[in-house]
Amino acid sequence: MTLTLRLPWPPSVNHYWFAKGNRRFIGKAGKEFREAVVAEYGTTTPLTGRLQVHIAVIPPTNARRDLDNLLKAPLDAMQHAGIYLDDGQIDHLEIQRLPKSTPGCLDITIREID
Repeated sequence: MTLTLRLPWPPSVNHYWFAKGNRRFIGKAGKEFREAVVAEYGTTTPLTGRLQVHIAVIPPTNARRDLDNLLKAPLDAMQHAGIYLDDGQIDHLEIQRLPKSTPGCLDITIREID
C-alpha cells in the first residue's frame, strides 16, 4: 500500500520541543501542527508493516535551514494521526529539498515494504 500526503509547513525541532526545569513538552506551534495533521488525516487506517518514507520539502522562503530539523514534527504528527502505528516502523527515510513555494509544505509518500 502507498499513501501520498501533503502536510503544512512544520515547526523545526527548535520550535517543537520546549523545556521547563526537568520537564520537556511540545510547544504551541508543535501542538497546532499536530492538530492540523490529525484533522486532515486522522481517519486513515494505520499502516502496520515496515515502511519507506520519502519527504519532499518545499520551503516557504530561501532562508537557510537544516533539513534534519524538520523531521521530528511531521513524523510524530503522522503517528499521532494514526497513519502508522509507530515511527519505529520506518526502515528507509529520504528527504529532498525542492524550490521554495509560499506557503511551504511537505509532500510525503509512504510505502509499505516487504
